[in-house]
Amino acid sequence: MTLLTVHQHNHPSPATTATATGPHPAAEPDPTTQTSTETKTGTGTSAKTPVDPTRMPRLTTTVPREYVHRSTLAEVFLTGCEQTGNTHYTLTAQWPRAHTFFTTPDGTHHHPLQAAETIRQTGIYLAHAELGIPLGHHFLMRNLHLTTHPQHLTIGPTPTDLTLTATYTPHHPHTKRPTDFTMHITITRNGHPTATGTGRFTCLTPTTYQRLRHPHTTTPDTTTVGTTSTSTSTSDAGTQHQPPNPPPTHYGRTLPHDIVLTPTPHPHTWQLTPNPHHPILFDHTTDHIPGMVLLEAAHQATTAHTHPTPTTHPTHPTTLHATFHHYTEHHTPTYITTHTTTNDQAPTTHITAHQNNTTVFTAQLTTHTSTDTDTDTDTDTTQKSASSR
Repeated sequence: MTLLTVHQHNHPSPATTATATGPHPAAEPDPTTQTSTETKTGTGTSAKTPVDPTRMPRLTTTVPREYVHRSTLAEVFLTGCEQTGNTHYTLTAQWPRAHTFFTTPDGTHHHPLQAAETIRQTGIYLAHAELGIPLGHHFLMRNLHLTTHPQHLTIGPTPTDLTLTATYTPHHPHTKRPTDFTMHITITRNGHPTATGTGRFTCLTPTTYQRLRHPHTTTPDTTTVGTTSTSTSTSDAGTQHQPPNPPPTHYGRTLPHDIVLTPTPHPHTWQLTPNPHHPILFDHTTDHIPGMVLLEAAHQATTAHTHPTPTTHPTHPTTLHATFHHYTEHHTPTYITTHTTTNDQAPTTHITAHQNNTTVFTAQLTTHTSTDTDTDTDTDTTQKSASSR
């Protein structure tokens, strides 16, 4: 079975000064926090009493970037982990106030897909640091189910500190290592539920992955990826004149290089055309389209489908159910189609991605338009938290 991977390539081993589960030491202790005494010796020299490491303050840093398959430290959101039961863990995380990608267009909220990325990092981190999966192994994410609470995604005056509780369920509990497991994760902020998610992960050895992916082991051709191409497609969506691409706000974004879709002549149909140099979506080299690109495409297509005219209030995905059926290849055109259904007055957009008439990805996404009440409620909570630091 071929599915989406969220693997790493050519990452070095983590620094030996970083540990997987405990607090990570800073390079240098703050000299203002050190306590030392000087004693006179017979020769008139002085000596400092060594600082007891157990009495040094616990400092905050990120977990090793290699353990979450990220190349850039700025994109590592997890900051610590503690095992609280046989299959239960408590983790800490932090979201920056002004992330270059995971921020709503009006700059007031963390983007809901940042919760999806945090869940992805949590599953991979626990597999490496706690479940014994070696670095260099590859990961398939078979599905992802996510629910977010926009009133608790407001950006406050300080970075957003989060607490995560994670429980993993192995699908083959009698194996030496849990190479196929489901992770259930709850993200809270100041005691309030911010997001909940469930994802199924499968781990592959490098040898198994190479055998599974052959011959699709080439990297994207940056001269063609991100442009409309139709030479290898069995669909006629790209054979007609391409309509002009609307402004980024049409897709719920503000910067052109964040747009991953190009319109086609067919209604509610787009071609997937991400920028292969995007620093977040293509953080490291892969031999296929990353899963976060498909999730972003689902979000952008939903925004364009349900809100073709931008409103004064941002639209937030509140529930997302995504399934990755096959790898999405770089060199074959991918088309995204949408249709909507309404249940309990909340529109749900159904997204399908296909290559060569084969479904590679499906998702259902329900949106919520924020109001001033949502923002005021969460801002008040954030300010109370900041004042208690």
